[in-house]
Amino acid sequence: MFTRRGSSIMSTAIRRSLQVSEPVRNRVNSNGARQANSTAGENASRESSGLPRALKPRVFVSAENRLLKEALSRMLIKSGEIEVIGTEAAEPFQTEDLLREKVDILLLSSRGSRDEDLAAIRTVRSAAPQVLILLIDVAGDETDFLQCIRAGVRGYLPRDASSEDVVESVRAVQAGKGVCPGTLCAALFRYFEREATSFPSASMRQRLGLTRREQQLIPLIAEGLTNKEIANRFCLSEQTVKNHLYRMKQKIGAEDRLGIVQVCRTQGFMI
Repeated sequence: MFTRRGSSIMSTAIRRSLQVSEPVRNRVNSNGARQANSTAGENASRESSGLPRALKPRVFVSAENRLLKEALSRMLIKSGEIEVIGTEAAEPFQTEDLLREKVDILLLSSRGSRDEDLAAIRTVRSAAPQVLILLIDVAGDETDFLQCIRAGVRGYLPRDASSEDVVESVRAVQAGKGVCPGTLCAALFRYFEREATSFPSASMRQRLGLTRREQQLIPLIAEGLTNKEIANRFCLSEQTVKNHLYRMKQKIGAEDRLGIVQVCRTQGFMI
């Protein structure tokens, strides 16, 4: 059944019709192309060889063209361990189908535009937070990857991923694991290292409660700059700097300027 948005939700009969391995007989469709039919026995054999339906992750496929969408759907169904609930073309993304069909995983093929991809990811994370997102991307760029991770994807695959990679990634995401290529995994480690040791950082704000401005003062305090020198550096009054230092000592329990630096260092921040 096709909705007005170009999205289709697969009935059981349609999903079974995609489970064709070898044609038994051929018929000609309206475009003159040959379509394969399978016997009921072959369909039953395909279902019995996989997991019970109740244990299969329910996957919704969203791709920018029909050919890719159908190829991904057939690939997943052929595994015998994944149930494809529906598909959607790369028109304005909708979440109603995901909620109505109780989808577990959204297999999202990149639109080729980072802004569009991020908008789709954020929409799903906001409207259907229980749905896990596995993104098949085009570029595999480190910056794009980190943006998608921050937006909420659970898995990230390059466009040249094999069919086995896609199936295994769906299984991994369903099992609560994160998925990404090794090179991008290394980029993720580097990102968290920078986040944990740079100034200002969200990590320091969470752990010590220091604001962005307060964090900016720490390296200057460590260098031994006076309040007046710090004030000149940031175009602040000397009294404003004193107020910042007082609040910082109260927040982290330090007795003096040196104590502020020592506390930050014991927390693992490189100063």
